[in-house]
Amino acid sequence: MAPEQSADFDLVVPKGFPEIVYPEDNAYTKARWQLGKKLFYDPIMSMDSSISCNSCHKQAFAFADFKATSPGVKNRPGVRNAPILSNLAYAPYFTSEGGVPSLEMHVLVPIQEHNEFDFNILLIEERLKRIPEYVEMSQKAYQRPPDYYVITRALANFERGLISGNSAFDKYKYHGQSEAMSKNAQRGYELFYSERTQCGSCHSGFNFTNYSFENNGLYEVYADEGRKRLTHLENDDARFKVPSLRNIELSAPYMHDGSIQTLEEVIEHYNQGGHPHKNKSELVKPLQLSAEEKQDLLAFLIALTDTDFIENEHFEK
Repeated sequence: MAPEQSADFDLVVPKGFPEIVYPEDNAYTKARWQLGKKLFYDPIMSMDSSISCNSCHKQAFAFADFKATSPGVKNRPGVRNAPILSNLAYAPYFTSEGGVPSLEMHVLVPIQEHNEFDFNILLIEERLKRIPEYVEMSQKAYQRPPDYYVITRALANFERGLISGNSAFDKYKYHGQSEAMSKNAQRGYELFYSERTQCGSCHSGFNFTNYSFENNGLYEVYADEGRKRLTHLENDDARFKVPSLRNIELSAPYMHDGSIQTLEEVIEHYNQGGHPHKNKSELVKPLQLSAEEKQDLLAFLIALTDTDFIENEHFEK
């Protein structure tokens, strides 16, 4: 029995974006997407059924959170700032240190992390198999009971469909709407990609990230090892994956630990050139921006907000 195909959910790739490449065993179907969405919002995924994926990734904040670090089960303190989930379909790897190669595998990270779900996917499987609705949805989507295979793939199928590409910038850049961005934002756009700031060197491409691992001089001494946690290399100490800037206005506070509260403060951090660190990027240096230039950069970053994405009823619980 082949999986159900449906175009009822309008999964449209925005202009200027590449086509989405799905794994051979996890092509998009409406049934798979719906099952993944149900799992995303269901606290059954956590040890004590107290939190869901949505607890840390809320649509109103572009599927990020408004807290520095989001608490896990039993209110255990989170370790890192919850990232935006938009356009995950294009990411080459996942987590801040880049240790997970696919969305399907990434699902296992919050499930097993002590400070997140603190659970086991086989025990989630046991719970789901006792619920007729999940059994029916799983058979319809993957022609098998709701086991580990189904859980990981259904969640990835839903998250891969969280595409955001209809900001004022997109209308200006890809749709030829010259009035979509304010004059301030247009000046900020030019400044962002200038040799002077070189913001676009790391925050490049349609998704505003080159997915590299960098240190931006946030601290002289870091509590979090960053990519070194994965590689154990000193050269990777305190390096973190460059995040996308899409919908960045919505995801305060900022940085891997949520230590900067506003975009204005983020801009000032880069304007000052950050703190010294052995692995700090050579691109992070004092910029000597004027007050007007800082406002222009802020206007451009705000122009990356996609209100259609956070108001899309298909993504709502």
